[in-house]
Amino acid sequence: MPRVELNSISICFLFLTWLIKTIHVEITQETNPKVEEEAGNTEAPLVKSIFVYPVKSCQGISVSQATLTPNGVVIKAEGMSTLKIPMVQPSAVADGVSVWAWSGSALDEGEEAAKWFSQYLGKTSRLVRFDEASQSRPTLSDYVSGHNIKFNDWYPFHVISQGSLDALNARLSEPVSINRFRPNFLVDGCEPFSEDLWNEVKIDDFVFMGGELCYRCKIPTVNQETAEMGAEPNETLMKFRSDRALVPNKKKHLGGFVERDTYIYMGNMMVCKSKAIKVGDPVHVLKMVSSYDECVI
Repeated sequence: MPRVELNSISICFLFLTWLIKTIHVEITQETNPKVEEEAGNTEAPLVKSIFVYPVKSCQGISVSQATLTPNGVVIKAEGMSTLKIPMVQPSAVADGVSVWAWSGSALDEGEEAAKWFSQYLGKTSRLVRFDEASQSRPTLSDYVSGHNIKFNDWYPFHVISQGSLDALNARLSEPVSINRFRPNFLVDGCEPFSEDLWNEVKIDDFVFMGGELCYRCKIPTVNQETAEMGAEPNETLMKFRSDRALVPNKKKHLGGFVERDTYIYMGNMMVCKSKAIKVGDPVHVLKMVSSYDECVI
């Protein structure tokens, strides 16, 4: 199988800025387009938007709810037939897949997907899926040790607050959209950048643990609708959201890849804390049948 390099510098930025704009991905599951108003305690921050990214670095999708088991993925592009990727596990294997320092094998989504991407992108390409059965990719942070990720850069979840976006836009001559930062959760009702210090939060029945602040590459400088590049918002973020501004006494970033004054931050990267059932846990009955006629075979 051909080698697939997801972090190749030759395509990681310039190529993907075009890819973000031109390939549209949809999740084929039913979602309620109307987000119902949250009742009860209005003091707690609320989830304002949810975004999912089925294909790495391609266009994000805003949904009103997200489940763990979608039915499949539909990929569209101008001038191309619709490509449907079922969620059944592929049997073929692609070797030599790499993301940053990790390398291993992955499940190959097949010839139809390979032909579709190769034709559209004008270069030999294959679509692959992380193989959880044979591969593992642990997180690097000591804060969330023991958690594994897939093809995402560092963490499976990314949280930003509306207050942080508003605070940034107040400093910009032209406001930017939240899609520049590609979060999974946009929350509203908290102070700007308060999510920086969130170490453990609970959304519904799921507990998320903070790993570290999300340090940004050049993707926020790319207009997600036009693929045009500019200096902002990174130039402004460098003035008040860099290593030098936030942690002036730290000499080098913990990751150790580049010098501290080249990092800028926006958002908190998180993992979902696994839960176990134990004796004494309450059982909440959500639905019941009306009679034994419906449950006795």
